[in-house]
Order: sequence, then structure tokens, then C-alpha cells
Amino acid sequence: MTDTATGGLADIIAARLTAALAPAHLEVINDSHHHAGHLGDDGTGESHWTVVVESGAFQGLSRVQRQRLINNALADLLVSRIHALAIRARAPGE
Repeated sequence: MTDTATGGLADIIAARLTAALAPAHLEVINDSHHHAGHLGDDGTGESHWTVVVESGAFQGLSRVQRQRLINNALADLLVSRIHALAIRARAPGE
């Protein structure tokens, strides 16, 4: 089971994606507990994430182009605070 995360890094991720993509639907899911003790686990409990984003900004874009938009919005966090990011990006109606 997954839960939409709140607080800390989850709020930062949500704010960045909201500002960049104006999503109709956004879920930020903390998957870190599945990776405790694994490579990339920094002990904060905020290293592994899934985002589910539905945005009109994705209309007509390929999967790779959609992922790039998300990665650009989170670029500095991907370097410093996010070890792994799973992305599910769709346009409205998909």
C-alpha cells in the first residue's frame, strides 16, 4: 500500500511540480521505507519517491519529454536529496 506523503521533502516536491506543471492531479509517495538499509538510503526516510502527475502540460509529449519536465523541476533535489524517483506522468484523459 502507498500513501500520499506530506511534510518535509514531500511538500517541497509537490510545490515544485505544482509551480512547474499546474497539475490536475498530483501524488507524491514516499517509498523510502521499502529501501531502508539499501544503497542510496541516507537514513532520512526521504530518499526514494514516486510521483503521479496529470497535467495539460504533457499533452502531445512523449514519455521521455514528460519525465524531463519533471526532472527539470526537481533538478537540484535529484542531485542532493532524492536518490530514486519513479514517475507516472499523463495528460488529462489518458
